[in-house]
Amino acid sequence: MNMQPPSPFSKGSATTQVSFDRKELSVILAVYGRMVAAGEWRDYGISTLRDMAVFSVFRKTAEHPIYRIEKHPQLRGRQGMYSVIGMDGRILKRGHDLKTVLRVLERKLIRSVDPD
Repeated sequence: MNMQPPSPFSKGSATTQVSFDRKELSVILAVYGRMVAAGEWRDYGISTLRDMAVFSVFRKTAEHPIYRIEKHPQLRGRQGMYSVIGMDGRILKRGHDLKTVLRVLERKLIRSVDPD
């Protein structure tokens, strides 16, 4: 019997990373585009990790993110796999539907208009 160690390229040992799919990214980038047009946001970064994916939003380049949009697939059956986290680490919104979760960010676009 010939015993060989498993190949690092075999399917069983491949490490998978969580990432946003095309549909999720289009929803996130639609909100991001509106916030850039309003002058609120300036830059973003995407991180794909083993257990979560993160879309970080920056007001200026090279500072801490003001918001993080996170996807945790292991929380799908519980409180929802999408969450928006503020700069201070508080969870602002969590849920199963990405569009619903991102509504917490669009509230900044709603400004009172002074009647003339």
